[in-house]
Amino acid sequence: MATLAETVDQWWDGIKAYVLTGITNAASEGNNRVIKLDARCAFGYRNRANQRLRSLCATTRCSRREGDPD
Repeated sequence: MATLAETVDQWWDGIKAYVLTGITNAASEGNNRVIKLDARCAFGYRNRANQRLRSLCATTRCSRREGDPD
């Protein structure tokens, strides 16, 4: 219980902000996860422009494999 209390105390500002606003950073965390996974699969990028283009491509909705609506 002591560890839980310490953790809640450390994160209280973020918890309070979520309760008051209902806003999280889940979308940006999800995009970061997809970008890092893409970088691992590509064994890195040759240059920053290529990294930007592949990251944009990987994080757009139409490029993700979500259920087929047809």
